[in-house]
Amino acid sequence: MRIMGLDYGTKTVGVAISDALGLTAQGIETIQRKEENKLRRTLARIEELVREYEVDTIVLGFPKHMNNDVGERAKKSLEFKEMLVRRTGLDVVMWDERLTTVEAERTLIEMLSSAKVTNPEDLIISQEELDDIERNIGHILSELEWEVLEGYLDGRSYQEMAEVTDRSVKSIDNALQRVKRKLEKYLEHRGFGFSKEATQEG
Repeated sequence: MRIMGLDYGTKTVGVAISDALGLTAQGIETIQRKEENKLRRTLARIEELVREYEVDTIVLGFPKHMNNDVGERAKKSLEFKEMLVRRTGLDVVMWDERLTTVEAERTLIEMLSSAKVTNPEDLIISQEELDDIERNIGHILSELEWEVLEGYLDGRSYQEMAEVTDRSVKSIDNALQRVKRKLEKYLEHRGFGFSKEATQEG
């Protein structure tokens, strides 16, 4: 499952995509337009990104007033939502922008996370097992995949990792997907027994 987040402005649309691990969203592009109502190329570019990243849900910012009134900007966002639905055929969820940053991050993570841990003991790994996993990861990941994983764990954006590795943002995304598949396969082999639901790719 991939979620696309859109920040609709008067002359720009910011685009973010949920990462391959399904934990966070990465900003990937800002689509520019010369006039506010000239949206044909903007919608066409969004369609391209939907196909490229295999998006199945779009989250669109909904700038309501603090008193819950729907002003002009919010009305334009609703109009843009209808355009997106017609062009992409996807579900478009309106995101209340009045949420605080912490609340928004928490809710987004909940939306993106498909894994449901029912038994906390399943998360306990002994130090010996952890050391063994760390040793073996170096053997199953390529140099690029290892570099991307380290960058991801350090909190770097896709753009930052692309610049460091001299690769495209899409190449970074693909590498992170491969990392996820390899780690899931390794952990399943080690007997950590993730279900299909828990390891469903984003």
